[in-house]
Amino acid sequence: MKIQFKLFASLTDYLPAQGRDGNVVELDLPEGICIARIVQRYSLPEKLVHLVLVNGSYVAPERRAEYRLQEGDALAIWPPIAGG
Repeated sequence: MKIQFKLFASLTDYLPAQGRDGNVVELDLPEGICIARIVQRYSLPEKLVHLVLVNGSYVAPERRAEYRLQEGDALAIWPPIAGG
């Protein structure tokens, strides 16, 4: 299945090179893969995986190991961001 994978701010460094300019890549993944598995696959530090959205809807940390992605989903992840 294919999904869009978007990483923001300091996390863009974890994207494959071809996706860093636009902060998005299309991934071809096994059916029903969970968010936590993608985080592991791309070696994203857990402490930097703060805000997670699928198709614009928030996914709480306790649901990320069970939330199964579907064909055409857009997974977006932001690190904690401090303002001032």
